[in-house]
Amino acid sequence: MVASSRDSLSGAGWQDQEPGTYRELMPAQVVKLSWLKPGTLWKARNGPLASLLGDPTGRDRSRWVAAQAARRGDTPDTAASADGSRGVPVAGDDLVIARDDPDTFSFVVIGDTGEGDGPQYAVVPGLLEAGAGTRFAVVCSDVLYPVGSGDEYGPKFFRPYRDYAAPIYAIPGNHDWYDGLTGFMRVFCRAPALPPAPRPRALSAAWWRTLLWAKPETPDDERLDEERLLRGAPAQQASQPGPYWAIDAGPLRIVGIDTGLLGDIDREQGAWLRRVSAGDRPKILVTGSPIYVDGEHHPCAIEGGGTVDEIVTDPAHHYVAAIGGDIHNYQHYPVDVDGRRIEYVVSGGGGAFMHATHTIPRVHVGGVTEDDFRCYPLRGDSLAFYSRMYGRRLRLRRLFDLHPDEASAVVAQRLGTAPVRARGTAGAAGGAATPGLRARFVASVLGVPPRPHRRRWIRMPVRKTLTGLLSPASATYDPPFFKSFLRLDVRPGAVRVRCFAATGMLGQEQNPPVEDEFTIVLPPHQGDRQDR
Repeated sequence: MVASSRDSLSGAGWQDQEPGTYRELMPAQVVKLSWLKPGTLWKARNGPLASLLGDPTGRDRSRWVAAQAARRGDTPDTAASADGSRGVPVAGDDLVIARDDPDTFSFVVIGDTGEGDGPQYAVVPGLLEAGAGTRFAVVCSDVLYPVGSGDEYGPKFFRPYRDYAAPIYAIPGNHDWYDGLTGFMRVFCRAPALPPAPRPRALSAAWWRTLLWAKPETPDDERLDEERLLRGAPAQQASQPGPYWAIDAGPLRIVGIDTGLLGDIDREQGAWLRRVSAGDRPKILVTGSPIYVDGEHHPCAIEGGGTVDEIVTDPAHHYVAAIGGDIHNYQHYPVDVDGRRIEYVVSGGGGAFMHATHTIPRVHVGGVTEDDFRCYPLRGDSLAFYSRMYGRRLRLRRLFDLHPDEASAVVAQRLGTAPVRARGTAGAAGGAATPGLRARFVASVLGVPPRPHRRRWIRMPVRKTLTGLLSPASATYDPPFFKSFLRLDVRPGAVRVRCFAATGMLGQEQNPPVEDEFTIVLPPHQGDRQDR
């Protein structure tokens, strides 16, 4: 087994190592994306506007789905490949894509991918290595940043994954909705732009929202067609019916839902989800908003009543896992539901800036305790990463910069847990076994929560505010990047799930470390698969 971050500093990518080859894959010119620039925040204004003035996502999603149904004629068929041949499976009734995968096959899940810079491309070599032989990939949330523009798919989608030899399906995240889903639908569904929506009543909240709303850019189709040729091989072609869909693959049904700008789903999609969840075929949900994340339960409301998690946990629906993006790291919550286990996973480490894991409190949610919980990066590595970044940013490296061992020790002390990576393992020299005052100060400022039974020296709302100010979403500098992706190996009766790491170092490119691994036992079913 290749050493992982749970084994050693070198397995985490901390020690001086040979840089990876990912830079050779990148364009000559890379536009640096900074979330501290007012222009970037202004482009992404639709999310806050939806929270303040009402969310039009459900209405617009229904218009996209209706327009696609009209174009498709609601008849199952096969779409033309880029070379004009037939044979790409597309959806028929109820947006279900029927593939011809055997009972034993593999696929990849990767989330929150496209800033188009080093961290995204650093995932690619390991993805090609560990994903060799997989039948398809699924992007779960936020294909592009910052606003999902169709003209940015070249360097942020087609180029990085040009050598992945199989189809790629996707569900949108909130950033893909910042342009009204226009770029996403043009790329994945070949859909023309929607006509303008009816104008709302003057001076209403919807009128003000429309006045301030960022309008989608019209993609350059000629340029987009040229960029499609980077993934132009017949075996790479995929066709999906819209922003949400289901895939029947081997013994599984994979159900992808679109949680829009604010992390919920509309009434129409909720009714569809209940329909495609019926039956005893084992199912995996793929969602843009994870249900268990950061030690909390977010069941995902459905307009008109009910939640997505109620559908997932209903024993009649036979869900075995729910995988969500949006949060840019890996988390795993094995939840017992009336004697059945459902694996809830966050898989958002596909390339965008890293969301901290050191701010996750000691886990006790849904019956899952700290002993059951897994995350990547490890909390100590996350704190060391952020301390290094803010030491640079504030020019206070002597104050902020923590050695990974020191960071791991102070996280363990504050949470009341044992360090995951034992000090003194291969490559783990340096740092302090017992954290000093400086380490405790940095941990507090950067948001490591104290033990639940301890008095907080800052009241919780204030501490969270400080954490938000000092941990903005703009943390991608040099390796190790702590990115990740999943490989799922399906066979009759079981699914093996592995989380692979991508650090940007050559060793982890050539032999991607496994940061978490578990097996899902599939319930028996009565063979409700469609005839092939």
